[in-house]
Amino acid sequence: MFLGVLLLMLSIRIGKSVYIVFTDREDVNLSILQIGLSGCFLIGVSLFYYIKSSLENKEAIPIVWKLHYLVLFLVIVSIGIVLPYELNPKFWKNYFIKFIYFSWGVYLLASTFEIRLILWQLIKREKISTKEQWLASVLLGNLLIYAAYIVGYFHLYYVATLVFSLVFYALVVFLLFKKNRNIIFQEIPEKYRSKKIEKGEVEILKRKLNELMHEKKIYKNTNLKLQELSKQLGITPHKLSQLLNDNMGKSFAEYLNELKITEAKKLLTEKSDFTLEAIGYEAGFSSKSSFYATFKKMVGKTPSEFQKSV
Repeated sequence: MFLGVLLLMLSIRIGKSVYIVFTDREDVNLSILQIGLSGCFLIGVSLFYYIKSSLENKEAIPIVWKLHYLVLFLVIVSIGIVLPYELNPKFWKNYFIKFIYFSWGVYLLASTFEIRLILWQLIKREKISTKEQWLASVLLGNLLIYAAYIVGYFHLYYVATLVFSLVFYALVVFLLFKKNRNIIFQEIPEKYRSKKIEKGEVEILKRKLNELMHEKKIYKNTNLKLQELSKQLGITPHKLSQLLNDNMGKSFAEYLNELKITEAKKLLTEKSDFTLEAIGYEAGFSSKSSFYATFKKMVGKTPSEFQKSV
């Protein structure tokens, strides 16, 4: 549903832009501008709920979402009736258009936050599904459209219209192929759903994790994988990844490397008779190069520089 509404709002907005480009200024119908701007007001919220519903695999739309959307719809319709563009052009140009773009920007930020895990996978160049690529493309396309119109608001309106048109039609062309439609309407894997771990469970899992890491020092196992650690904790790999990312602010690799570097710094201080390579292996690194690169990245010094400074 929200994808359809999003495409409808985009089409209304692009129709308004094309109308302005090909109509003489003195002949412009302000009512058409009002309709286009009203569609623009609802682009952000439509995008947000489309992404959120896709990530959470919602089969039915929650009543809260419907009420939220209804309130925004009534706001834009009411203002259009009480203060129409044709009779109040200064209000629209000086105030309300800015509010429309501000609202759109807020929902873009919220949408980006919802899809952050998929974007992070893209940044790390990890493989994601076509459905996930589609959601990222929809978001990035809307960000591009928004940026183009912010620029076009002040100057280069033709550029904004061109960018809007290209992005919109690219999304439509993608949807025309049946294979693509089947893929993008599939469910998103559970790892991207936004359900949080309960606070009490977080504390329990952290204690178990600390016991495994600080007492048994299993991080020194160079073959330790997320799946193996999650099995020892008695939880799914997804829940462990969520615990690390959402509650501890780090990836699995970052978490292990922090522990290994802490151990390496301790050994560099206490075991001056050990070679640097031996310290790296003792701390849990699988190679000398990995030890040196990670240490330099996290500490800002090479192991030998650190050892000389203590």
